[in-house]
Amino acid sequence: QVQLVESGGGLVQPGGSLRLSCTASGSVESINFMGWYRQVPGKRRDLVADITGGGTTNYVDSVKGRFTISRDNAKNTVYLEMNSLNPEDTAVYYCYAQVRRPGASSFYAYWGQGTQVTVSS
Repeated sequence: QVQLVESGGGLVQPGGSLRLSCTASGSVESINFMGWYRQVPGKRRDLVADITGGGTTNYVDSVKGRFTISRDNAKNTVYLEMNSLNPEDTAVYYCYAQVRRPGASSFYAYWGQGTQVTVSS
C-alpha cells in the first residue's frame, strides 16, 4: 500500500501565506511526478503545480509568481509554498504522486486525502 499524507492547510487572510506538505509512505520504490491539485465544490479537480523527480516544475497561470513547488526526494515529500493568497485560492488541495511499487514495472497514481485552504478576512 501507498499512503500520501498532507498537512499545512488552514485559514489565512488575503495576502497571507501557507505552506503545504505531502509525504508518500509505504511500498514506494520510485516516484515520478508529484504535484498539487485543487477543487472547489461543484467543480472539477484542477492542476495547480507539479514537479518531476529531476526538479522540473510546471504551474497553472493563475499561481505563477505566487506559488512555489519543491520536493525532497530523500523524504518522498513535496511542498507547496503559497504566497499572496487571495479568496480565489480557497479550495481543497490534493497531493498527487506517480509511484512505482517494489517489483512493479509501471507507475500508478496515488492521491492524498485533501487539505482545506480558506482565504478570507
